This record gives sequence, C-alpha cells and structure tokens, in this order.
Amino acid sequence: MQLLGVGRDADVFALGPDRVLRRYRDPGRSAEREAAVMAYARSHGVPVPEVFDVDGPDLVLERADGPTMADALVRRPWTLARQAGVLATLHRAVHAVPAPDWLDRRVGTGDALLHLDLHPENVLMTAAGPTVIDWTNAARGPAEVDVADTWLVLSAARVPGPAWRAATVAAAQGTFARTFRRAAGLDLGPALPTAAARRLADRNLDGRERQRIARLAGVADGGG
Repeated sequence: MQLLGVGRDADVFALGPDRVLRRYRDPGRSAEREAAVMAYARSHGVPVPEVFDVDGPDLVLERADGPTMADALVRRPWTLARQAGVLATLHRAVHAVPAPDWLDRRVGTGDALLHLDLHPENVLMTAAGPTVIDWTNAARGPAEVDVADTWLVLSAARVPGPAWRAATVAAAQGTFARTFRRAAGLDLGPALPTAAARRLADRNLDGRERQRIARLAGVADGGG
C-alpha cells in the first residue's frame, strides 16, 4: 500500500482512488471510538471524512485529497487572515454539535463536542472545502477549552519539517494565533489553565514549547 501520511500515533495508506486506511501503530489499540466520533460529527454536518469500516487499529475512510491548512499557508502566506477565520469557523461548527452521552468529559463541565487537536495540521484543504481529520482526542466539554488548546498550539508549537518551512511558518505564527483567537470571539482566560495542563502532560513537548505554554497560560510547568 502507498503511504500517504505519517502522524504521531497512526499512518495513512491509500486504498484506491476513493478510500484510505488509517492504522494505529499500536496493534492493540482500537479505532472504534474515533470512528464513532467521526461518524457522529459528520451526521451533524461537520466536514469529516466518511467512515466505511473499522477493525481493531484499522480505520477505512473516505479519501480527502488536498494540502493541510499549514502547508497551504506556507504556499500562500497572504491568505493568513482568511485561513484563521476558516479555522475559527470550523471550531464553531464542531462546538455547535451537542456531544453524545457516551463521550467522556475530561476538560471540565459542558456538553459541546470538542476536537481537542483542531489546528492547521489537522485540516485538509480539499476541492470541496476544509475537512477536519484526526479525532483521536475528541471529548465532551466547554468550547472555550478547545479554542484555548488550539491557541496554545498555534502560539507555542515547534514547526515540523525542513528548516525553510519552519522559518516561514514561525515568522507568521504569532499573527495567525492572534487572528484566530480574535475570530473565535470567546473569553479564553478561565479555560487556559485547563488547556495548558493537558498540553503540558504531553512528554513529547520540548523545553521551549513547555515554557511558552506555561507562560501564555500563566501557570507553572510542573514537569519537563
């Protein structure tokens, strides 16, 4: 099978012109929860690839062709303000969906559907419009935490890829984060400690990312 993409926990392979296989690297991990969340979100109008099948760590999905929003921004940096607005609109579309009762609350009280990783690397810019992928972290809770999580990622994340790409993205990173936060239109202050605690629990963060997240949220970095 042709490898199309590599993520932190899963790889994506081509299954012909219309479908892909998303496979967790951990063979003992089940994709059923993610499949259920994706199908639920799609049924409520969120732009999500259609789910065709799930079997253990394997998830067969509709193929969504197009660059990530991050790659599109590198190629066309003058679209920054518009893309920040698109990202905020996607957040609103997700949060307008009442979360199903079976979805757990991990980040506070609230009943909105949360993606909890909705940033430009997880948005594909397809011919049909932006499509939201990677629903591994979906939960139930307050919309503000989801937006705060994305704002912290946009503000603090180390940019993956070659040096030229990192330099190009880093130059506009702060502007994009501020524009997104303004477009989202929510008061993130009370949600930032919760979002930061969740991000700081990730041992894959480097020291610079940890320090910046803690500073932005006004919390102590309890580890490293």
